[in-house]
Amino acid sequence: MPEKTIELLNKGMEANNEDKFRQGNLICLPSHGSLIITGDLHGHRRNFERIVALANLERNKHTHVILQEIIHGGPEDKQGGCLSYKLLFDAISYKVQFPDRVHIIMGNHDTAFISNTDVMKNGKEMNVAMRAALDREFKLASGRVKLAIRQFLFSQPLAVKCANSMFISHSLPGDHYADKFDHRIFERQLRINDIVRPGSAYLLTWGRSHSQHLLDKMARALDAGIFILGHQRQETGCCRGGNNLIIIASDHDHGCVLPIDLAKSYTVENLLKLIIPLAAIA
Repeated sequence: MPEKTIELLNKGMEANNEDKFRQGNLICLPSHGSLIITGDLHGHRRNFERIVALANLERNKHTHVILQEIIHGGPEDKQGGCLSYKLLFDAISYKVQFPDRVHIIMGNHDTAFISNTDVMKNGKEMNVAMRAALDREFKLASGRVKLAIRQFLFSQPLAVKCANSMFISHSLPGDHYADKFDHRIFERQLRINDIVRPGSAYLLTWGRSHSQHLLDKMARALDAGIFILGHQRQETGCCRGGNNLIIIASDHDHGCVLPIDLAKSYTVENLLKLIIPLAAIA
């Protein structure tokens, strides 16, 4: 079992690196086909299953899916250990099956696991909880499994850019750190110090509460029209976070997804009307 798990993680890392739409640390999607944008999953298996059903990639040959923040949350073992890595393995299998159409982007919980730094969720330090569960399941092989998980997470792209100027990432740098953010991170090779504070991948994945001034500045710098982010909890599943920002969550019973046509241009108002509650998907 450990060997098969490590093999899967390595195949997932290879699929991330060889994604034909990847340019540096960006996935650059074409002006045709469709895209399903999801928010944070945090171990919510039923919503993942709904996303897979909605996408139906075997039938819809020109559909892409963006996944993010899969770990930390959901089911626990008897000792309170976080079992979200099991959903991560299933998401990686999905990526391996459709390597150029499933795109898993980096989130702040990913950077925290890679660097083994604290990240709290519902009053629990999630890395301790997940690593303990991995130790119990994989025993003497857990060190190698955890290393393979870190390597997979580190191989993830940082964002997705569509030909229609939509930009999808876990978050954006906060207002106070925007001047420290190196936009070249999307083009150059990712380094381990990028994912710890104050590295640019850290700033990209941890930022919250963006002002309109910051959003406009980032839009000019990234040649982006509309930002679609996760990271910030949404009790109703989504919200309009600015003139050019929508925030989506997919990690609870009111979670949502946003399906779009890659050939079309949109306004924020148009996009808000397209959002689908995951609970509506059989």
